Amino acid sequence: MAIVIARSVIVYFTLTLVMRIMGKRQLGEMELTEFVLAALIADMAAHPLQDIGIPMINGLVPILVLFCCEILISGITLRKPKLRALLFGKPSMLIRRGKLDQTELKNNRLTVDELMQELRSQSYTDISKIAYAVLETNGKLSIIPFPAHLPPTSQSLGVAADDAGYPRVVICDGRVFSHNLKSVGLDESWLKKQLKAHGASSPENVFLMTVDESGRVYYAEKERD
Repeated sequence: MAIVIARSVIVYFTLTLVMRIMGKRQLGEMELTEFVLAALIADMAAHPLQDIGIPMINGLVPILVLFCCEILISGITLRKPKLRALLFGKPSMLIRRGKLDQTELKNNRLTVDELMQELRSQSYTDISKIAYAVLETNGKLSIIPFPAHLPPTSQSLGVAADDAGYPRVVICDGRVFSHNLKSVGLDESWLKKQLKAHGASSPENVFLMTVDESGRVYYAEKERD
């Protein structure tokens, strides 16, 4: 049992390190080669965990080799746009100036129902209001509406925007983050006053409290079981 636990821990930290070095983009937006890499790594990592008779090195070496291949391919495609287009494909424009491109839909084996579902998920129901809809190489749909249908901004309305800065978490599930307090120029005495103002006897009664650079506070009391 100890051997299985030790092998599991080694594989876990190796995979975590590999994915961390590859960058955050791989966690949410995978290109084709990245998806293949993730599938292969998952399969290879499983073998030494399932069969303790397999030497640990036989499971780690292929993972590191595939990781090196991915880094090499990423470096080459940065310098060779044509190779990138060959490996990852090119973005496809499915809607152009409010009109569907039926050829592109067929080439991407995308039905109208699937396209409409994706449009609705991004709060668009009228194709005529969309200037461009581009199917990116990672499978996501980017939508650019006509200027007349863009949501209004404070600049277009002539209203001064209130920039309160980035809100810092000062209490999370009863734990106080003193370094976040200091980063916005506050201290423990300020925190005690805020707790008193919200009727909390101690930080243990707070589920979440945040404060931004303008001093605006968000407070959520911890629910009692």
